[in-house]
Amino acid sequence: MDTDERRSEVQAAGYAEVPRQLWVEEPAVRRRMADPVRTAAVRAVIIASLTMIQAMIAFLCTLAGSWLAFPMVLSGVASTVVATWAVLDVWVTRQVWNQRNGVVSMPSSTARQLRRERRRARKTARAAARESARIRRREPGRRLSATG
Repeated sequence: MDTDERRSEVQAAGYAEVPRQLWVEEPAVRRRMADPVRTAAVRAVIIASLTMIQAMIAFLCTLAGSWLAFPMVLSGVASTVVATWAVLDVWVTRQVWNQRNGVVSMPSSTARQLRRERRRARKTARAAARESARIRRREPGRRLSATG
């Protein structure tokens, strides 16, 4: 039974045809990378792909016996160093971003501990402000009477 036969059976059974959506949004499993990290990653991918193209050209020039083979091999070595540096830049940028913004996956991280301490300090400061406001409102020397 093909799709058209199944559709005709569903329509004959009295079911309304449900329009199929072309694009279905699914929630992201992981959060999006930070902008500086994404920029470094794109830069690293471009540099690595250019290095791979350069290595292929050097290989083909070597097979063909072209005069361009030696300079391409030398520049290929230099590009490999640059590509490695670019990949390390992604890793370092990610680590710096995580440290500055406190986005660390480990529950016992220093960033979370500092956030907890700041939250505790704000809570005690608010409680102290409430207590001092309550004491000021009472003013101990004054009595409240029904006449006002």
